[in-house]
Amino acid sequence: MMNRRELLVSAAAWPALALASAVRAQTPTKVARIGFLTPSSASAISSLFQAFRLGLRDHGWIEGKNIHIEHRYGDGKHDRLSNLAADLVRLKLDIIVTTNSLATMAVQKLTTTIPIVVAIAGSPVEQGLVKSLARPAGNVTGLSQMSYELIAKRLELLKETIPGLSRVAVLREAGTNEFSWKVMHPAGRQLGLQLHGLEVRGASDFNKAFEDATKARVDALLILSSPFIIVNLRAIADLAAKSRFPSIFQSLEFAQVGGLMSYGPDRIDMFRRAATYVDKILNGASPGELPVEQPTKFELAINRKTAKALGITIPPSVMVRATRVVE
Repeated sequence: MMNRRELLVSAAAWPALALASAVRAQTPTKVARIGFLTPSSASAISSLFQAFRLGLRDHGWIEGKNIHIEHRYGDGKHDRLSNLAADLVRLKLDIIVTTNSLATMAVQKLTTTIPIVVAIAGSPVEQGLVKSLARPAGNVTGLSQMSYELIAKRLELLKETIPGLSRVAVLREAGTNEFSWKVMHPAGRQLGLQLHGLEVRGASDFNKAFEDATKARVDALLILSSPFIIVNLRAIADLAAKSRFPSIFQSLEFAQVGGLMSYGPDRIDMFRRAATYVDKILNGASPGELPVEQPTKFELAINRKTAKALGITIPPSVMVRATRVVE
């Protein structure tokens, strides 16, 4: 039990404690301001952004409460990225989150001080985004999807799936994926495959590209990613089916809209992990000292309905590795 002196001291302390509590209650919570830049459209990126938002919530960051996000969408037109990046840099945000290497480059050209977290970089060292994966050294960090390494894996999957495969068409947006196009040739030669390049600049080019592939008598189609390609995945899958080309892309969405196969990192997981970088930086970490992570989860999706329409029997050695089968 308290003696009389302890009771008096305690009573005297209550007004000060109450005042301190009231001051804390009246102090507004600082709202962190984040930019979100993607060359894609809002609809194309919606599931990935939701994963990022949930990742933020896991760390206690909630939109409308202690965090505000400025969104900028390129809608598949990467030539818009410079202006969109400039809009975000002018706002003097705490962090800018980008969804791929193109968006990262656009921001990096404009600021060396605002931290940049890239959710899915292609190959950030080769693209000059960071000095090394272990020590980025600048204002960019985040996650790499190992683009160049996984191209060879997609060619291997096509080779394993299609009996007698010898010629593969490689579809890409003109002016993009130049390095990918170069580095995939050694992998193709090692597998005994000839690669036939197809370039498109707009939606009107797709029909001609597939006509060229048919004339070249290719056996299958590999698609390289870009914002324009991503927003046209369904059209590409439809043309591949019409031309009877077994096809493969990097993201699950392609198999879901009718492409034969997709293989690549679990992008939902990567976007959720990108939120961890945001949390660390908002809590004082330097982006240049946060190692770039590589994916730990991969998805192989197979559209069984498309395989049946093409008259292809997926080998058990491939089917057993599938993480998703689209019926």
